[in-house]
Amino acid sequence: MLDVREKAIVDFLIKSLAVSSKEIYDQCSLEISYTTLKRILAKLVDQNILKTTGQGKGTKYILSNSYELLAPVNLDEYFKNEIDERKIKTSFDTQVINTVLAEIDIFSNQERNFLNELQQQYLKNVNQLSVHEFKQELERLAIDLSWKSSQIEGNTYSLLETEMLLKERQEASGKTKEEAIMLLNHKEALDFIIENTDYLEPLAIFKIENIHSVLIKDLRVERNLRTRRVGISGTNYRPLDNEFLIRDALNDTCNLINSKTDVFEKALLTLVLISYV
Repeated sequence: MLDVREKAIVDFLIKSLAVSSKEIYDQCSLEISYTTLKRILAKLVDQNILKTTGQGKGTKYILSNSYELLAPVNLDEYFKNEIDERKIKTSFDTQVINTVLAEIDIFSNQERNFLNELQQQYLKNVNQLSVHEFKQELERLAIDLSWKSSQIEGNTYSLLETEMLLKERQEASGKTKEEAIMLLNHKEALDFIIENTDYLEPLAIFKIENIHSVLIKDLRVERNLRTRRVGISGTNYRPLDNEFLIRDALNDTCNLINSKTDVFEKALLTLVLISYV
């Protein structure tokens, strides 16, 4: 979240065109030194909130293209409002994929360094495991992911019931057959990805459809890209409803993700943009 001084600077720039640090200092009424202001501006640039134009004394600050996407959101305040009162974009914006995300980095340098440190710690921990122990860890992860992903779709299995189903094929009493199938399909899809680590490189629509086919097997769900309108509970956002526009947007999504080199950025974009489309 932005602190009070950072928010004041951003609010000032929302109403202004490109301005110099001196103009911000003179007009923003912040009780800080000019040196402190320059440090705050550098931080906001590093976080992709601001960007600069020009050089030296001609340097100007403007809001970055990513600000609208990356601006902090107070979720408590957001969910206090009824659905119709929440300020959102209700329709799909093609420029998000083709222009904004193509030109920016999702993570700041600080965030990227933090993620890389976690990755190095993970690799260090993994290197201390035997092959059997590592396989057990992946099995645990697959169970957790299958359970949580299915919960999002309304599945009522508990984590313990999910573990019994995936390990022992023991279905929980009082649950539907479809719930068990959903969990087993999730586990099968995850197992496939783990066993075929290069399958999604590069990402392509037919590969997404193939993974989707595993997830929906025996669940009476339409295969491949949808051809009809769909609504989402809890939001007024309406995704694309034209099969050809959906395919174009998903193709743009794959191209964008394939153009990125950072694995964390690729993963986040895949998660968010497939949902968005």
